[in-house]
Amino acid sequence: MLAAAGLILLLMRMGMKGQRLVNKDFFLLSLGALGVSFASLLAMTLNGTSDGAYLGYLVTMWVWVGAAYFVVNFMKAVHGYVNVELICFYMITVGVLQCLLAATMDMYAPLKNFVDSFLAGEGFMGKFEGRLYGIGCALDVAGGRFAVLLIMISFLLPRMFRKENYKIYLVLLSLAFCVLAVIGNMIGRTATVGMVLGLVYLSYVVFFSRHVIPDERRKYLVRWFPVCLVAVAAVMTVLYHTNDWWNNYLRFGFEGFFSLVEKGRWEVQSNSMLVEGMVFPDNLRTWIIGDGYMGSMAADPYYMGNLWYGFYMGTDAGYSRFLFYFGLVGLSVFIGFMAKVCQVCMKHTRQYKSMFLFMLMLNLIIWYKVSTDIFLAFAPFLCLDDVETGAEEIKLPA
Repeated sequence: MLAAAGLILLLMRMGMKGQRLVNKDFFLLSLGALGVSFASLLAMTLNGTSDGAYLGYLVTMWVWVGAAYFVVNFMKAVHGYVNVELICFYMITVGVLQCLLAATMDMYAPLKNFVDSFLAGEGFMGKFEGRLYGIGCALDVAGGRFAVLLIMISFLLPRMFRKENYKIYLVLLSLAFCVLAVIGNMIGRTATVGMVLGLVYLSYVVFFSRHVIPDERRKYLVRWFPVCLVAVAAVMTVLYHTNDWWNNYLRFGFEGFFSLVEKGRWEVQSNSMLVEGMVFPDNLRTWIIGDGYMGSMAADPYYMGNLWYGFYMGTDAGYSRFLFYFGLVGLSVFIGFMAKVCQVCMKHTRQYKSMFLFMLMLNLIIWYKVSTDIFLAFAPFLCLDDVETGAEEIKLPA
């Protein structure tokens, strides 16, 4: 619906400006997404399969960018401007609200029943019993998006010290980081990757970089953020020992840390499954073009109900699934597409270039665990232009 609204808005603005040419960056990104779709078609055709998991990736990319275009324009209409920081603030707010909603739903049945009344199906976009979930927010897909938000917070925090009311930003962003790190991990443990990358960047800024935070204000971050983390750890410790609900979900969300303390080694069930799932092709043809299957090859085309035979070759590991689906040809095109997305986002912002690099790095790391990308997190930034020069004009993606 948002993508359709974005298309209408785009056509109206192109008509008013008399613009007919397609934006070069958007055109190149479309070619990249088309390449992913073509790799899927090639694997399906050469292998004689009907698994079109990534056949419509071009349309997926257009839908996300169209929806983002409408939202970014709406932000500009409300605030009078739009930039990287504003988009990040909105995305972080949505992530925090999803975490709070997921926890509240699990504790308060009437709210859960209300949300379940309009959620269809199960899995990462629907209901998932036994795990925390929000609205279209569950499992590794949600964990990956929370990881993106944790990286955003880590890059926003140091730059907020250049604002007059930096103490308010410091408190709110620190609280958001703690909520996403704790409850986000309880929803999807992939959020741990973003938490670690974010803390690595913050450590670099505090101890090695001298140009991000003014020296006279560096001491606030050095004092405040560790104190905030210690306070949250203390609160979580109390809840862990006094409340069964928190005890159960904290042990799940931070299973590796508990294992490290109790057994002296990092041991997580999903990581064990991941090691077992790192399966690779045993022939050159599959390495190059794949077998054309993401799901099971035993699917019945005449069955109209719910049917699930598991992942092809019994692996859920992202890189393995991509290799078996469309081989090195498709995987290379997909990585190239994501790299180009990152490059376009970096093109118009000097201060946040490293943030987009960290997001790309996060995407490549996530693929070791699950075959989902975070293009939707890049999409709103593709609609920005000349942010750092003060010109807040929104770029027409087409």
